[in-house]
Amino acid sequence: MLKPMTVLLTGVGSPGAPGVIKSLRAVKEYDFRIIGIDMNPHAVGQVMVDKFFIGPEATDPDFVPKLIRLCSAENVEVILPLVSKELPRFAKNFHRFKEIGTVVSVSEYNRLMQVINKGTLIHTLKKKGIPTPRSVIVNTVEGLRKALHDLGYPDHPVCFKPVVSDGSRGFRILDTRKNRLDPLFNEKPNSAYISDHELFRILSDCSVIPETIVMEYLPGEEYSIDLLARDGEVIIAIPRLREAIVNGISVKSTIVKEDDVIAYASRIVRELRLHGNIGVQICRDKDTQPKIIEINPRIQGTIVHCTAAGVNLPYLAVKLAKEIPIHSSELCVQWGTRMTRYWEEVFWSEAGQPIQSGI
Repeated sequence: MLKPMTVLLTGVGSPGAPGVIKSLRAVKEYDFRIIGIDMNPHAVGQVMVDKFFIGPEATDPDFVPKLIRLCSAENVEVILPLVSKELPRFAKNFHRFKEIGTVVSVSEYNRLMQVINKGTLIHTLKKKGIPTPRSVIVNTVEGLRKALHDLGYPDHPVCFKPVVSDGSRGFRILDTRKNRLDPLFNEKPNSAYISDHELFRILSDCSVIPETIVMEYLPGEEYSIDLLARDGEVIIAIPRLREAIVNGISVKSTIVKEDDVIAYASRIVRELRLHGNIGVQICRDKDTQPKIIEINPRIQGTIVHCTAAGVNLPYLAVKLAKEIPIHSSELCVQWGTRMTRYWEEVFWSEAGQPIQSGI
């Protein structure tokens, strides 16, 4: 008979939630009862979990008390957060959840805050002697204009992104070598490329902007590395070569054994003493050296690819939280495993109830 265990997933309407749920359902040793929460009452993951609750939002002053009451009522043993904005709240109140028997898979608060802000992250890694992209932090339009020039634009492409953001939100690339007709006629409207003329036209009525990191554009291959760590001790690191991306989500990728990428990402996680499921985003520079773009200190949206390659990282995070031994047989990666993602539908009745259509 399978051992029962209740796990809470936040953000079950996120793109990565179905893969995490599938990963837990695939476990043969435990019968997972999965509780899901999301702000959206029609969150797609609702139809995949055993019980669904709406909210609360991460900014809700009662976020922690509401979740503690929920976890207590539902006997939740482990929380796997999928929403970045919730992580500081969980980390700061880790022991309050532990007191009711619920373990949150999250890094310690001070370590977490080093990586949530991209500017702080890059500064911290530079101090530790870890190679990082050339970058400047700005919060004014004039500062942005100067930073672009200082980093070599227009002779060299430059990119920028708010220091606190999720996925591809706010990410833009300026590259004078880009054919201006391509974004207009050959690319979808969500292209990350923007001209300096358009950028400063949009900002013409502004003087102050959200704190933004401006950095050199890294032209090489892009990787998303899924790691599992115990307070900085890296248990496993699995790079995914991102071959096609839509709205910041990988739709085509390959699990690759590239030792320099693994060593670089592992060093970062060790130095920052991160814990649980960690995602490190890396690109190669013009000299093919791996350099960090950002860290997602949580489960990433395409972690299910690792499950398909033989390493069920969501399940291993649960085992880590519950101090259940992880066996070497659970860490055998099937290198070269490829993934192609496709759309799938969920249907709702007029009354807002999920429909099992049989299609």
